[in-house]
Amino acid sequence: MTDSKIIKGFSKLSKEAKMEWIIKEYLNNDAEAIDFLKSYWHPDKDKQKLHDEFIENTITNFYIPFGVAPNFKINDKVYCVPMAIEESSVVAASAKSASFWLQRGGFKAQVLSTIKIGHVHFAWYGKYERLKAFFDKVKHKLFEGTEELTANMRARGGGILDIELVNKSDLEPNYYQLMAKFETCDSMGANFINSCLEEFSKIFQAEMEVDDELNSDEKRIQVIMCILSNYTPECIVRSEVSCPIEQLTEGTDITPEKFCEKFEQAIHVAQIEPYRATTHNKGIFNGIDSVVIATGNDFRAVEACGHTYAARDGQYRSLTNVEVKDGIFRFWIDIPMALGTVGGLTKLHPMVSFAHKLLGNPNAEELMMITATVGLAQNFGAIRSLVTTGIQKGHMKMHLLNILNQLGATEEEKTQAAIYFQDKVVAHKDVVNYFCSLRGIESPDKVKK
Repeated sequence: MTDSKIIKGFSKLSKEAKMEWIIKEYLNNDAEAIDFLKSYWHPDKDKQKLHDEFIENTITNFYIPFGVAPNFKINDKVYCVPMAIEESSVVAASAKSASFWLQRGGFKAQVLSTIKIGHVHFAWYGKYERLKAFFDKVKHKLFEGTEELTANMRARGGGILDIELVNKSDLEPNYYQLMAKFETCDSMGANFINSCLEEFSKIFQAEMEVDDELNSDEKRIQVIMCILSNYTPECIVRSEVSCPIEQLTEGTDITPEKFCEKFEQAIHVAQIEPYRATTHNKGIFNGIDSVVIATGNDFRAVEACGHTYAARDGQYRSLTNVEVKDGIFRFWIDIPMALGTVGGLTKLHPMVSFAHKLLGNPNAEELMMITATVGLAQNFGAIRSLVTTGIQKGHMKMHLLNILNQLGATEEEKTQAAIYFQDKVVAHKDVVNYFCSLRGIESPDKVKK
């Protein structure tokens, strides 16, 4: 008997038919489900069609809050930064850090390099010296044979920077690479790089077949795959802040010396302890990801690259660093980040387009600096809380509204709760107990919503 939950040709069904099938097979014909899904459609049919065509099998939209963090002063220019994220405390923490450093000179950022990398992975069955001699002879043809592909990129100042032969046969028998370095200017460059790599493989194989100096065994090559790498250790952006240590403890009851000591120790712990480094860097990416998503870039690629970079010496470590010297506190991040401001969703997605306008339509390097800065600000805010008041005081206060919404609190009850917890650490149990006291009930199960 055929399982009705197995379907062929699903992608060819209309959106309505897809929803009807899902509701029949998985949601017990819930009559309200279709109305629920449709309630998230954009009222403008053209905009909804645009969203439908971003991916396959779209049935509705999934909302993520789109917030802003003002007062980010970066290289003496003030930004209002768009952030798309669902975690409650992230935007608040970033905005608070931005305002803190606004009064202390702001952030200084620079792009150290913008090189991206891709590989032709292949197997070859002769001696490496023979392959190296062949590669050196035909290398120029790899550039020449891709001139049509690279013409537009070269016109913008980018293109193929170099191609190297890499011997990995000590790790995997007969395994070699053509490793190419690229400059893609304001484009993320994935399609450009992959197209060039695939053309390299064709040229390399064709040249090998007609080479008179290689015997028949040496002409045997197996191209495994052609693909860019999301690890871009030569595409680095730095953002930093600094100020006299006596300016660091505003709003706290800790001395500047003790604050710096604990802050340094916190960063050192994240440098040597992978358990802490993982959470430490996750907080950095709370900020970075939210900007990457808002601006239509690939947050998964940025995260994968950052985590690999954090483990580049064999141990996973903090992406941020600190130095206290001669009474000056300096805090910075160096992080690889390949972002684009043209191509992809940057012009297609209406909210992405809005985000770029909000930032003043930055080029790729400016966007890299903005994004890294938000990650640094997020990390500074987290570490500052951890070494002073503790993370829960501010973090859980942002969760207060979420808990109250789950309980079905009225606006008046939310106002009363905000006043009550103003000088208290928010805990879920305490919020529930306070809410029950307001309602005069013993349990939230008895709430009538």
